[in-house]
Formats: sequence, C-alpha cells, structure tokens
Amino acid sequence: MKVLITGGAGYVGTKLVTTLINNPLVEEIVVYDNLTRPNYNLFLGNHIFQQEDKIHPRITFISGELLDSRKLKQAMQDKDVVFHLAAKVLTPFATTSGHEFEQTNHWGTAELVYAIEENNVKKLIYMSSTSVYGASHADENSYPDPQTLYGNSKLRGEEHVRRLFDKIDAYVIRCGNVYGYNRSMRFDAVINRFMFEAHFKGRISIHGNGKQSRAFIHVAAVADVLSDLLLHQVPSGTYNLVEKNLQVLDIVDVLKQVYPDLEFIFVNQHLMLRDLTVDTKLKLKKHMPHILPQTSLKEEMEEFKTHFSF
Repeated sequence: MKVLITGGAGYVGTKLVTTLINNPLVEEIVVYDNLTRPNYNLFLGNHIFQQEDKIHPRITFISGELLDSRKLKQAMQDKDVVFHLAAKVLTPFATTSGHEFEQTNHWGTAELVYAIEENNVKKLIYMSSTSVYGASHADENSYPDPQTLYGNSKLRGEEHVRRLFDKIDAYVIRCGNVYGYNRSMRFDAVINRFMFEAHFKGRISIHGNGKQSRAFIHVAAVADVLSDLLLHQVPSGTYNLVEKNLQVLDIVDVLKQVYPDLEFIFVNQHLMLRDLTVDTKLKLKKHMPHILPQTSLKEEMEEFKTHFSF
C-alpha cells in the first residue's frame, strides 16, 4: 500500500507518519508539504524512522504546494491512499487571513480532488474540522453553519471531497481541537499553550470568563483513527472525531492538579466567548468499535509534562 500525506510534516501529520511506518501493509509514505509553518522536526533525530542506522527507505519528502497541480499529480502517481491534512490553520474561531484560508483549504482541496480523479487512488481521507458547525452544540446530523473564514473554507473543501463519495472510499473527518505532545508541536492550541505556560511561567492567561466549551481530541488518537481507516470497511461519508467536551475552567482545574502552585489570570473576563461542543456518540464507532478508549486528561497532561527538556 502506497500512501501520500499532504501536510505530512505538520502537527497531526508527523504523528500519522510515525503510526503508519509501523504498519506492515504500508510499503511507501510520501510526505507532501510546503513547510510554511515552518516545521522541521519530522526530519530530525527520530530513531523510529531509522533502519540499522540508515535513513528509512519507505519515507520520502516532496516540497510542494497544493495549488501546484502538476507537482501534485506527479506525487500522486501510483498511490493507493491519500491523507489530506494540509491546511491553513490558526484557531477554531479565526477571523483573519481570509484569502489564505480560501486558497489553501478550499481551492487547494479542489486541486487535490481533481488530481485524485485523474489517478487510480483508492481511498481519500480528508481532515476537516468541527469548526464547520459554528458556535453551537452539534452532532453528526447537525447542519453546518460556520461562523469564521476558517470554518467556511474547510466546509468548501468538504464539498469537493463529497464528489468522490460514489467513486472511491472517501471520508471527511471533522476533528475537534487537537492537543497533546508530538514532535511537531502546535502551541497555539489552547491545552498545549496552557501546558507550556504552566510549566515554564507558572501562570496561564485565560481569555474571557473561562466558561466557553470546546470539543477536544488527543493527537495520538487522531493518528490512530486515521491509520485504522486503512484496515476497516467504512462507508464513504462525513464523520465527527472528538473525545471530550471541556470548559476552559475544566482544563485549568486539571492543570492545577499537575502544577499545584499554578496561578492564572483572566483577560477580558467580562466576555462570554462562543461555545462549540460536539456529541461524542460517533458514527465511526459503529464500524470501528475499538477506537478512542477512555482517557484521563490528567494522565495525558502528566505524560506531556515528561517531554519538556527541563
């Protein structure tokens, strides 16, 4: 099985590569990324990717843009599976960089789908976002109502992927806020930022009154589910992928157990920020019942803490 991962050097992509390389069915992994974040940790010092002290022969890298249709089509030749993770990402409620969101998340996905239609790709897994639901409590029957430029661009990308539902195995995976330690870290994600501030500053900043809720999922769980989609017969369609819904104050309560001397301050405490919660009864579990075993946020944060250098 030959795999192409767009955005493969990113936060989720790095974890997915680590997961897939241990799958004996995967004979080749091509990472297609423009490194705009920039993130180079995938390429450095990871003995997991080495075989007898040599660079792993099953992983290759292509520096490329989603809108470079010629290079994208060449990278996709002879690939069986495409994981489309590449995206312009800031936060779930980002309201800036509209042109970049539209170019990458919408039209970049359109170019990828066109390339798939011209090749013999058997399976596409597109990582979307629960941001397409807007500010609400959503389940998998909820109608999307994006409230931001980011959410709207991800929904427009989904529309292109849906064209493939009757042609190949194609999946739109709407992920909650991803958190947790990984080599290619994102510290703009709320839990990750809190962990950094708690560990090195001893104080975290909470925007708004802290009662805003979000849907979350650990980066390792995302990689495991995406990888498992290679092994299971799941109907083409749109699926949510979340583990838990938490208020910001819930996260702070757990952080204080990990860091008993933690202090916190409120920034614009009078503001009531928007909620976005998602039902954790997932359609994917009907086809993959073993996924997403129950996890403890406290244990995850304690494990995260062990990865800090000092």
